[in-house]
Amino acid sequence: MTDKAAIGKKGEDLAADYLEQMGYRVVVRNYRYKHAEIDLIVQKDNWILFVEVKTRSSTNFGEPETFVDFKKGRKIFEAAEEYVYANDWHGHIRFDIISVKLSDPPEIRHFEDAIN
Repeated sequence: MTDKAAIGKKGEDLAADYLEQMGYRVVVRNYRYKHAEIDLIVQKDNWILFVEVKTRSSTNFGEPETFVDFKKGRKIFEAAEEYVYANDWHGHIRFDIISVKLSDPPEIRHFEDAIN
């Protein structure tokens, strides 16, 4: 596993743990559809969240959440649409970003409705 992949996995693990502590249940990790990937799909009550996790070991090049651009958002929407259709989901949906800085201790920030 490359350093970049290891950092990403660590961030996803921390984000999943954080969401579980907030009462969400992780339904799918690394959901893929065509050329898109959704890091985490979580559910709580009648809500399903499609979560993009951005992890950085430093902020030398900016905050992690700033690396989700329009193109990435479109791919997430496309994959989410397929997931909703394939699973016949009729509840609420939301697109969130979780920003993880691997400091000591790690800093986790949750941005709700962050992908438009």
